[in-house]
Amino acid sequence: MKHEVVATHKEAGPSISESRSLLEQRTQVETRQRVLSTFKDHFLMSDDEVASLTSTAEPVDNQFFDALSKARRISQDCEILLGFERQTLGTDLMEQSSKYINFGFQKLYKWVQREFKTLNLENPQMNSSIRRALRVLAGRPSLFQNCLDFFAEARDRILSDSFHTALTGTTSSGAEDQSIKPIDLAAHDSLRYVGDMLAWVHSATVSEREALEVLFIAEGEELVEGLRSGRDAEIWLLVAEDNEHRDDFNALKALGDLVDRNVAGATRVLRQRVEQVIRSNEETITAYRLAMLVKFYRITFHKLLGPNTNLVDCTASLEEEALRQFRALVRDHIAALQGEFQRAPPDLGPPAFLSDALRQLSTIMKTFESSLSTSEDRESEFEGVLAEAFEPFLVGCDNMAQPLQAPGDVIFLLNCRLAAVKCLEAVDFTRQHTLRLRESIRNETEKLVADQHHFFCNNSGLGPLLGTGSNEDARSGGSSLTRDVLARASQQLDDFLPSAMMDAMERLKRLQDTALGRRATEDAASRFCRDFRDLELEIERLDADGESGGPEEEAGLRSVFPRTTAEMRVLLS
Repeated sequence: MKHEVVATHKEAGPSISESRSLLEQRTQVETRQRVLSTFKDHFLMSDDEVASLTSTAEPVDNQFFDALSKARRISQDCEILLGFERQTLGTDLMEQSSKYINFGFQKLYKWVQREFKTLNLENPQMNSSIRRALRVLAGRPSLFQNCLDFFAEARDRILSDSFHTALTGTTSSGAEDQSIKPIDLAAHDSLRYVGDMLAWVHSATVSEREALEVLFIAEGEELVEGLRSGRDAEIWLLVAEDNEHRDDFNALKALGDLVDRNVAGATRVLRQRVEQVIRSNEETITAYRLAMLVKFYRITFHKLLGPNTNLVDCTASLEEEALRQFRALVRDHIAALQGEFQRAPPDLGPPAFLSDALRQLSTIMKTFESSLSTSEDRESEFEGVLAEAFEPFLVGCDNMAQPLQAPGDVIFLLNCRLAAVKCLEAVDFTRQHTLRLRESIRNETEKLVADQHHFFCNNSGLGPLLGTGSNEDARSGGSSLTRDVLARASQQLDDFLPSAMMDAMERLKRLQDTALGRRATEDAASRFCRDFRDLELEIERLDADGESGGPEEEAGLRSVFPRTTAEMRVLLS
């Protein structure tokens, strides 16, 4: 039995070995078959997928996007095959997939352009296929940008026609639209006309932005990634553009730029119309209100679209044009008033041109106060207006005061400055100007006090006795305080005192601020009383030193000059 078993093993050995070899070969074939099937599924595209990418008869649907995504994945994964010794397969597959990808992007590009022609932005449920298409098309920045250019041109034409219809009530084809009240009907009212045009452009801009936000903000991150990878793929961009200009895609900035391009046509019409209104306007207040109105929309458009956009630049230039017209009208008005700058009014009150200028300035300040501002220092921003519409009138008043006699010149200047301060202090952005004017009023008031003091000294007859050199001369033994001089001075003083304050106040009757006039007169009277006190002390010293005029004059100087400082203060109170 052992010999039989050994013989059988020897006889069956080759068969078993052959069977084992065949089984191993079968396992290898099955493995290769699975690898080949997996490879074909991963690296080869089916006929339906190829047709979906290349055939214009096939729709752009989920199957198209899936096929394009597969082709792009195949192209990317072929880089692995290029790492083997034989690169023919990887090269062939990459070339084939690149061809399919190019066909797919071209088909998608043309489809997006067709869709843009019929895209209804007023529809809140914007087609999700458009959003997906743009997200995918971002992988080819050049095609993506071309689509945006095409879209912007189409929207530009649509909005330009809509603006023309809103202005005139007729479409670009000449058909009349009865449902619209033309903006041109308000052309006689400059502010309303310009306001209506700016309001329409603002409304259109907001509508465009809201409608396009779903294209850029909702898909923002996907667009960023798509554009970044697409720029890396489009190597030729490195030659066409400097690296510093290849910034990452900013969704908000792209949105603002696209909206700005969409309203470019309406912006051109707006510029022409508003410039015509500004240049034809001849009213100073209206010119300034136009500037503030345009400024309001400039700030609004800046917040809406960002800086460096055509719409913001347009409104900025229109604002500057309106301010330039305002300054020109103010200068023309001042030139026309040169004849009125010659002589002050008889009552020394503010001249008519200053009153008109202050009323105008008050209106301008209220307009500025209610306007928007991007500057934190509104006072500096308003400085230019004061320099044009306020300072020249004050300078004219200063020139008119020069020929006047005292105290008329000071009274006239005070009346003008007090009126100006009353106007400026109504707002808080003229604080520095108001402070300077109040300082000027204090200086002029001091001049008024000095003039009233001079009036008290001269009309009382004590002027020669209160001179700066009198007391020094008296102390040095050369006193002019003789009995005759003091007797005459005492008589004139007695005649002056009963009506002194009334006469002094009468001199300031044309000062419109009676309280200021009374304070100035009282200060002058106090100064006069202090001077009188010095004179009284000097007389008492002379009497005490026996220098009153000789032995026959034993009664002394006080007998001919009995007035005391206390009496003076009572009589001049």
